[in-house]
Amino acid sequence: MTATDIDSFYAIARQAIAAFPAPFAEKAQEVALQVVDWPPEEFLRDLDMDDPLELTGLYDGIPLTEKSVFDQPMGPDTVWLFREPILAEWRDRGDIDLADLVAHVTVHEFAHHFGWSDDDIATIDRWWE
Repeated sequence: MTATDIDSFYAIARQAIAAFPAPFAEKAQEVALQVVDWPPEEFLRDLDMDDPLELTGLYDGIPLTEKSVFDQPMGPDTVWLFREPILAEWRDRGDIDLADLVAHVTVHEFAHHFGWSDDDIATIDRWWE
C-alpha cells in the first residue's frame, strides 16, 4: 500500500529537495514548501484554469534569475504541491510510482524558482514520453 496522506507527500518532497546538487540545495532551503489537497481558487483564477485537476504544483514567487534588491517580498517564495490532482494523475497514468511523481512535481516547481521555463525543463526532463 502506498501512503497517500499529506505528511507522506511532504516527506517525499523533502527527500527530493535534499537530493539537489550543492549549488541548488542551499537556495532551495529559502523556499517554503506547502502540501495541500487542492489548489486555492485564486491560483486557478490567476492561471485562467477551470479544472483543479490540471494543476499538480505551483511555484509562487520571484525566480532567482529575476530577483532584485529592490523587490519587496510579500511573503516567502513557495512551492505548492496539490495532493488530489497528483493522486488523480498517478491513478490515470498507472505506470509510475507515486513517490516518483511527487518528486517529479517537486523538482519541476523548484526549477521555476531557479529561473527555468517550462520549455527549459522539458528539454531536460521529457517526462511525458
